[in-house]
Amino acid sequence: MKHALIAVLAYLCATAPAWSLDAPGWPELAASIFDGRPLQDGSELITVDSPYRSSDDARTLISAQVEAPRGAMLGNVTLVLDENPMPVSAVFSFERPLPRFHFQTTMRINGPTPLHVVAETTDGRLFVSGRYVKTSGQGACAAPPGTNPDEALATLGDISIGIDRVPGAGTSLDLGLRERQVDVDISHPSHSGMQMDQISLLFIPMRYVETIEVDLDGAGYVEMIGSISLSENPRVSLSVPSRTQSIDVTMTDTDGTVSTAHKSLAGY
Repeated sequence: MKHALIAVLAYLCATAPAWSLDAPGWPELAASIFDGRPLQDGSELITVDSPYRSSDDARTLISAQVEAPRGAMLGNVTLVLDENPMPVSAVFSFERPLPRFHFQTTMRINGPTPLHVVAETTDGRLFVSGRYVKTSGQGACAAPPGTNPDEALATLGDISIGIDRVPGAGTSLDLGLRERQVDVDISHPSHSGMQMDQISLLFIPMRYVETIEVDLDGAGYVEMIGSISLSENPRVSLSVPSRTQSIDVTMTDTDGTVSTAHKSLAGY
């Protein structure tokens, strides 16, 4: 009986999905994305939060807390969903180097996949950490839109800005840095180019949020480059310094539509 139990456990460990720096396909994908540059284990610097199994493949919340190593600063952060049709799913580039950064995004997860968060420091080093996400089998990148395409166009580009508390603030993750979280909600169908109109049975042309620029107090802060991995009506949440008084957001999509929003935070 004991040997049978050991055999079963060994089989489960061998067949269960797991994330690792050497996950199948990741070394080749990483070499392609980062031009063959070496990636260091960043598990002590990057905390990735994602569901064990997505309950809604078309809108899965992925978040990460990223800290620069001692004596260094962050230049950009990249989210990679390895098995998605467009693996490089979001890139956050900072106008000024940051010691620490937190983000949350609502993403499409096309199927079971490793995900990787890669932080690049201003001295050119790359650090990586990640998770494995199981899915519900919806094939989210090709799933029909949740709203009628004509109705979605009527509100396309509407932006709302909210303010919240950064998860982990006030705990050991806070590191004494007071921050707030800005939630940017964008009305956009995020058509992947793989979805079919349920009436005409023709593929809906690709159209997604290409960039989101966030300015704080009139100065540049971060630019996010998007992809078809962003969910319909995506929410992008970012940490900002607690002293921030105003936020300006500019969204540009792949059809050239530009929309803006402003929010004063003086009362917070």
